Amino acid sequence: MGLDVLIASRGEHSLTTEINQGLHLDLDNPGAAVRDILAIAAQAPFAGILGSDDSTVEIAAHAAQQLGLPHNPPAAARLSRRKDLARAHLLRAGCTVPSHCLIDLRKPLKKQMHGLPWPCVVKPLNLSASRGVIRANTPAAFIAACERVGKIIADAADEFERTHVLVEDYIDGIEVAYEGYLHRGQLSTLALFDKPDPLVGPFFEETIYVTPSRLDSAAQSRVKERVAEACAAYGLTTGPVHAELRINARDAWILEVASRTIGGDCARTLDSEGDMHLETLTIELAIDQPVQWRPLQGARGVMMLPIRQGGVLRRVEGISAAARVAHIEKVDIVVREGYELVPLPEGNQYPGYLFARADTPEQVVSALRAAHARLNFVVAPVFRMTAEAG
Repeated sequence: MGLDVLIASRGEHSLTTEINQGLHLDLDNPGAAVRDILAIAAQAPFAGILGSDDSTVEIAAHAAQQLGLPHNPPAAARLSRRKDLARAHLLRAGCTVPSHCLIDLRKPLKKQMHGLPWPCVVKPLNLSASRGVIRANTPAAFIAACERVGKIIADAADEFERTHVLVEDYIDGIEVAYEGYLHRGQLSTLALFDKPDPLVGPFFEETIYVTPSRLDSAAQSRVKERVAEACAAYGLTTGPVHAELRINARDAWILEVASRTIGGDCARTLDSEGDMHLETLTIELAIDQPVQWRPLQGARGVMMLPIRQGGVLRRVEGISAAARVAHIEKVDIVVREGYELVPLPEGNQYPGYLFARADTPEQVVSALRAAHARLNFVVAPVFRMTAEAG
């Protein structure tokens, strides 16, 4: 696209040259991070600024605003990354969100349980990939879930995020993922993914995404309508949109609307022949260039490989057999031997992905399941060394 790229991150000691030689920011100090970006921009003006994940979209919005570049309002970006603020704001705007409340982990939990719905879902205020999300069916399970999540968020930089969790009503229904983009305030759909595996808890490990959706046209229209309502309530106007919703007989319920692209390598599902990639579209939006996107052809899907057993990865068996399954396009193992696999809710990374394309969503799902059945992650126990007292 004729653009030079400067990567801004924490990665001062990264082994990746582009990161090591990039701009090193303290992401826990947004004000200082924005000042550092502006200082660099004074030397070499930027054409656009992109936040690549939930931890950077707000900083990117502040910097782009200061430089007069395409951006979402910083307040809108903040809402899209903080679950508690998002829920409260959407509720006031009349959007369909689960009933919810905040729990202060520093205070007695039993006193805060009055009126909670059963089952309910406990989740951190600002984590992704379902990390720390736990369903609780009883008061005892709720207390155990809060204690477990408390350990997961103990190292959060923000004190409020470190000491509070969000609790919300568990919505029984079909879960979908919506991928789209905003251009000058107008929402367009890239794909609506079905999640054929039931996500009922106690943890919510996502596996298969498949498109086109098999929902009827009325349900699909309702999903887009609810996402558009949430974007308008936030004040989002430009850039990618990733949303998660639950659908039941009552409505389509918003679980998340984020001002970023779909996470991990799942974006490869949206690639088409030639140069049509989600990243290209996202850059076009960031530099206010004409957006070009063609409707996806055929059915396609991805499986985020679940971690069934924690431990140190020794090897992955069956990769060649999985790759030979009809309709499988790619088997992508992204971790290497010696990496520690950590299951949910503590874990936050998938060990790999399976990609498939076919004529129908049913063929895609069948291929992904068949390929997954051929894979075997061989792990060894983790032995941790601790210092003896005395």
